[in-house]
Amino acid sequence: MNRNIKILDKEFKPYLSKDTIQNKIQNIADELNNELGDKDVIFMSILNGSFMFASDLFKKINFQAQISFLKLASYSGSVSSGKVKRLIGINEDIKNKTVVIIEDIVDTGITMENIKKQLIGYEPAEIKIVTLLFKPDAFIKDFKIDYVGFDIPNNFIVGYGLDYNGFGRNYTEIYTVVD
Repeated sequence: MNRNIKILDKEFKPYLSKDTIQNKIQNIADELNNELGDKDVIFMSILNGSFMFASDLFKKINFQAQISFLKLASYSGSVSSGKVKRLIGINEDIKNKTVVIIEDIVDTGITMENIKKQLIGYEPAEIKIVTLLFKPDAFIKDFKIDYVGFDIPNNFIVGYGLDYNGFGRNYTEIYTVVD
């Protein structure tokens, strides 16, 4: 992982190696196994970005749990509109369950706040948030993120599920943009 990559018109340099990511995922799974193993848990992975993280994390969970995949109804454009996007794909009964939201990255927190508000309407016992990446400098909301893999600077990153205009999700490492 010592080479830069080019995606469309941008160059990216290595940021987090595959081994570093996998070690952190094991640490998060250990915490989840210790804290939630005796609860009725459903993991809810937010697509598209979290699919790789969700897959690797769920393989390391050693208690009975369900997993489901949710998507936010999308709006066109590359800049956040600030509009509340509707969650689609909630087909399971989550009433009285511990819901663990799996997200690839939390930056401002606006999207996660909207997801939480929508899920509360289904009356879960509790909602926990796990994110591989967290940008504390961009975070503007006031709620707790229960499990954080890495605090990262407010830089543009790709790889391991994260994309640039739909490309770059397939890398097993995470890269940051070269200015």
